[in-house]
Amino acid sequence: MEHSINPTRAILAAALCLISLASGGFSSAAAGPAAAATSEALISPPPPALNPAPRPRAYLFRGALGPFFSRGIDRLTGRLEEVGITADVYEFTICDLIANRAIEDYRANPAPIVLIGHSMGGTCAVKFAELLDAEGIRADLVVSIDPAHITHDVPLNVDRFINIFLSKDVLGGGDVKPKPGYRGQYASFDLAEHGESHINIEKQDTIHQQLVNKVVQLAVAAKAGGDAVPIRLVVPAKADIDLWDGGMAVFARPGDSLQSIATAYHVPLWSILQLNKGADRTPLVPGERVVVPRHLEPVLEASAPVPARH
Repeated sequence: MEHSINPTRAILAAALCLISLASGGFSSAAAGPAAAATSEALISPPPPALNPAPRPRAYLFRGALGPFFSRGIDRLTGRLEEVGITADVYEFTICDLIANRAIEDYRANPAPIVLIGHSMGGTCAVKFAELLDAEGIRADLVVSIDPAHITHDVPLNVDRFINIFLSKDVLGGGDVKPKPGYRGQYASFDLAEHGESHINIEKQDTIHQQLVNKVVQLAVAAKAGGDAVPIRLVVPAKADIDLWDGGMAVFARPGDSLQSIATAYHVPLWSILQLNKGADRTPLVPGERVVVPRHLEPVLEASAPVPARH
């Protein structure tokens, strides 16, 4: 049976291969089904002109009673390690201590910083980013998974922020918003209608695989293109959980409708309808601004050849 190759997955596979070469290799089967599928597209290693960025450092945090109720964070940490990412998991109670260590590590050897947490661990991830901000250090990717209601707004030093939460849950339910003046990528996903609970939301395999891919992207470059448009979505009960990085503005052409734009950009109609309330006319007015959710695309830049490993 023939299989079509998704260009984005092929690029991610190249990044995974580069990370593997730098770290001594990894098992595509252990890295998850998506990584295994993308590895099939690789017949030979990527050309030596590809020059990956430093491997990210990922700091993950469990919530209260984490060893019992946040075990999905441990599994996610393991999946990141399997693809060559430096990743460690901690209790949220030592958030400040780990942030201070991270600041020292960054000053000694700068690398992209990833912060992921569940429940109070999600609250910690945002606080961690604030501590980095005070030291003039950027956070490349911050993900909060059903953080507590007390979670602060997203600080301005965060390049990409994703909030996955349950708006009706009393244990989490933190609807985290960006601070005024925030210019990074922002995406909020309310799964209250989707069937997850606070104690299983961080264990979802589809969420894990997408987050692994986003962290791997940081080993190369992520192409934004145009201004970042924040998006906030309530995922319908039977819809796939697709963690877009943010939104972008497109402009209707003569005869366009929200359905035709959704089809052209390969996104579900429900997402377009939620992001463009009141624009449900058919057809749209030519030139009308329409927000479309998007994934940032990894970009492999050519530069000096990478020295061969001996």
